[in-house]
Amino acid sequence: MGAESAFNTVAKKASHAAGTPWVFCLALGVVLAWAMSGPLFGFNDTWQLVINTSTTIVTFLMVFLIQHTQNADTAALHLKLDELIRATREADNILLDMEEMDEHKLEAFRSQYEALAEKARRAPEKGQGGSPCRDDA
Repeated sequence: MGAESAFNTVAKKASHAAGTPWVFCLALGVVLAWAMSGPLFGFNDTWQLVINTSTTIVTFLMVFLIQHTQNADTAALHLKLDELIRATREADNILLDMEEMDEHKLEAFRSQYEALAEKARRAPEKGQGGSPCRDDA
């Protein structure tokens, strides 16, 4: 198993585990144990530094793990949507790589689809549809 494959496995498992009630309860338990130990340590700076450092490290690492899993999920979702667009005869194939377009192009498409939605809201009984990118809309 390569390093990238091992990282994928660890990232997916860690990301999944982080969202479970058991891990939340574990984290809550750690925080409560830390809070209850405050009187034992006189609520000193070291006592506070322990929780601050611990949460910072966990947060720092989780950001990268969760972002990695999110990137993989997003890529898979884009591929599935691209296949649906490709397989649908009436769909505009220009939408296949929409995530690669710049902000201006995305805004132009969004405006066109908002206008199409507004047109559909005004005449729902007519069943008007189509794409704003084609002449038949």
